[in-house]
Amino acid sequence: MLPHHLTFANPGFLALLLLLPLLAVWQWRRYQQQYPELKMSSLAAFGRTGTWKSALRPFLSVFKLAAFTLLVIALARPQNKFAEEKITADGIDIVLSMDVSGSMLARDFEPDRLGAAKQVAQEFINTRKYDRIGLVVFAGESFTQCPTTTDHAVLRTLLEQTQSGMLEDGTAIGMGLATAVSRLQDSKAKSKVIILLTDGVNNAGFIDPLTAAETALQTGVKVYTIGVGTRGYAPYPVQGFFGIQYQRMQVEIDETLLQKIAQMTGGRYYRATENTSLRQIYDEINQLEKTKIEVTTISRFTEQFHLFALLAAICLAMEILLRNTVFRGIN
Repeated sequence: MLPHHLTFANPGFLALLLLLPLLAVWQWRRYQQQYPELKMSSLAAFGRTGTWKSALRPFLSVFKLAAFTLLVIALARPQNKFAEEKITADGIDIVLSMDVSGSMLARDFEPDRLGAAKQVAQEFINTRKYDRIGLVVFAGESFTQCPTTTDHAVLRTLLEQTQSGMLEDGTAIGMGLATAVSRLQDSKAKSKVIILLTDGVNNAGFIDPLTAAETALQTGVKVYTIGVGTRGYAPYPVQGFFGIQYQRMQVEIDETLLQKIAQMTGGRYYRATENTSLRQIYDEINQLEKTKIEVTTISRFTEQFHLFALLAAICLAMEILLRNTVFRGIN
């Protein structure tokens, strides 16, 4: 059912309702002049002095006032307005390529790098209502966690299930980028974007990152790269005798490579050093890659004045009928 609400084609007539109190006073005073009260010291000699008819006669004026009110509303032409919005979206196909290597559990972000990346990515997905978005994860190898889809509920669930340890450890940036590009090769979207997020140096995989970037360029894919990690040292998880322990290790991100990939494909490189800057990066990408949306509103009106005119006629007919039958000749 289409959303609708009541409107008036001629709302100026509603100002006539301001006369309603004056008409009510005039009717009451006219009734008092026609049927004045007679004050007597005692009514005992007259027996019963009133009937239900005489008591109800003043209410005939209610029918007149109701008829006037309904007629004014009918003149204002009440209408039901049905509004339908037709949305045409020139969406963007986006693939999030996310590093899930062991180093993504470093605690220089809250709760860790991977947790922060997932949280901000969820927020980003929520803002891209009309876009097809997919998810690729990589470590020492890569695979598609979710193909590009407009079913963002499924995408968010699969993103939440993404964990470090899903793949052989390592940082295969070339593999992560190549897999993401392959998800967009058959895309018919006018704009195709990859957001590649990593915290390390390419040290695994059999595809060179720049070769993957060249493929992205030929496919018409723009790549935004994000280096995640504080500057200097960060607490990294290390398997010890008593379980996972954290040791401060130097942060190494191949920023030169990430800058080259972004430059080759027409994107940008960003460095996120904590949660706030990571969120700001996604916000900026969100602004740079605007989805073109056209909204066409179609309105239809259904006249409702007939009902009010009919009710006004009924009230007026009832007043005339009762005045000339039941209440006729009452003093």
